[in-house]
Amino acid sequence: MYSKLLKKIDTKDHLLRRWAKDLPEQIKNGITPERFGKYQQWHNAINNLPDIIVSDIDLENQLKLSTDSPLSTELINTITQELKQLHPWRKGPIDFFNIKIDTEWRSDWKWDRIKDHLQPLEGRTILDVGCGNGYHCWRMAGLGAELVIGIDPTAVFVMQYQLLQKYIQSEKVFVLPIGIDDVPQNLQAFDTVFSMGVLYHRKSQFDHLQQLHQCLKADGELVLETLVIDGQSDEVLLPKDRYAQMNNVWLLPTIPLLIKWLERCKFKNIRVVDVNQTSIEEQRQTEWMTFNSLGDFLDPENIDLTVEGYPAPKRVVILANK
Repeated sequence: MYSKLLKKIDTKDHLLRRWAKDLPEQIKNGITPERFGKYQQWHNAINNLPDIIVSDIDLENQLKLSTDSPLSTELINTITQELKQLHPWRKGPIDFFNIKIDTEWRSDWKWDRIKDHLQPLEGRTILDVGCGNGYHCWRMAGLGAELVIGIDPTAVFVMQYQLLQKYIQSEKVFVLPIGIDDVPQNLQAFDTVFSMGVLYHRKSQFDHLQQLHQCLKADGELVLETLVIDGQSDEVLLPKDRYAQMNNVWLLPTIPLLIKWLERCKFKNIRVVDVNQTSIEEQRQTEWMTFNSLGDFLDPENIDLTVEGYPAPKRVVILANK
């Protein structure tokens, strides 16, 4: 599956060649039966899915795979059972041959809020850090990106990508089972770098911003989405233990402070394009993600607060250039 990626970047002048020599080993070590107890379950689910003739793939307006011949009720039920072997489905929604994968996140809402602010993606080489199953990567390809590399160390999400790739067979979208620390320093190979929902999970947020900076070509565009708190000063929220029941949220800045961090990391042309308090309609429990979700993490008497008493999740999207 990844041989197409390696072939694509194994050209004399491709800026990703310096990474290519390490990629096979990184990919091999990213998902192995020894590391993940459910690996065989995921692998079998993908293999058990039937061969279906794909008549249409819509990546521009949604993530939808279609076939000319409607699937029987029996086949839909069988496919649905296999798809649910890769639970939880968090990013979507996905229309899989008229099977509606109603994911935890309405990731299409986020995409619709930001896509018109981006520099045109036509022909660009893109890195999506913490991409999950690659939902936004597919949408980037739908807007004409030449090559989208998503990275995420969560194995089940990478397997969800592999399931979709079994039918889409794209030579433009690749989701790799690795993290940002596996990307070579100072690579300077990407026209656009996305980091959405990652910064607050990093112990050293300056290090993360500098890593993103080093991935970009000169004048390349950063798309940063992260949690923030209200305020006009240089304040931060340092959760005592958990934030919205997440134990890996380290620091939430105000927007003015976040902008200063970006300036300190030598980004320019910094602009805020969206601020949105996450709603329980945008992130929620579904039959495709049956674990607790946002509604369980908010104060039942005041949804503007988390169960710990902190401000409810508010997300900003900031664009900047190297």
